[in-house]
Amino acid sequence: MLNLILFGPPGAGKGTQSEKIIAKYKLIHLSTGDLLRSEIQGGTELGLRAKTLMDQGLLVPDEVVIGMIDNKLKEHKGAPGFIFDGFPRTVAQSEALDALLASYNESISVMVALVVDDNELLARLLNRGKTSGRPDDQNEALISKRIHEYNSKTKPVADYYQAQGKYIAINGIGEIETIFEGITGAIEQA
Repeated sequence: MLNLILFGPPGAGKGTQSEKIIAKYKLIHLSTGDLLRSEIQGGTELGLRAKTLMDQGLLVPDEVVIGMIDNKLKEHKGAPGFIFDGFPRTVAQSEALDALLASYNESISVMVALVVDDNELLARLLNRGKTSGRPDDQNEALISKRIHEYNSKTKPVADYYQAQGKYIAINGIGEIETIFEGITGAIEQA
């Protein structure tokens, strides 16, 4: 089974590349944002718990998110693998994910990190903001804050998987197909 973490800052191209990876390897896409919305819409116990917290402006605790991921793993037992998008964001989440996968006799195969310098990220997000309608992609100060947040809080996750020999950095600047070839090369080395 191929269990891939697609990692990178906002604007690195994760959305574009994850679609190509899913199409090629037939992986189940696990996006924490999508999971939260799905569980809330489905009225599940975890979804109701998450909604209550979110309505209070609180973050959904890791154990709730891990529970949602567990539900997806159970739902797709015969899948060829999973692509984790937007998760894990902290070392604690990485450890919880590893423990969950171990309970299925599985593990993360590889973490592929799209590396893009901050100036390029800023330009991409401002450009995306012109068409996406997302207010957080239209404000340079907000974008800089998101990039800083990523650099300061999620970089330790890369270090965590690097210590396991599962981290591979790919240049996220260039032609989409060239970047995808780098990603597939990394996956096939894993």
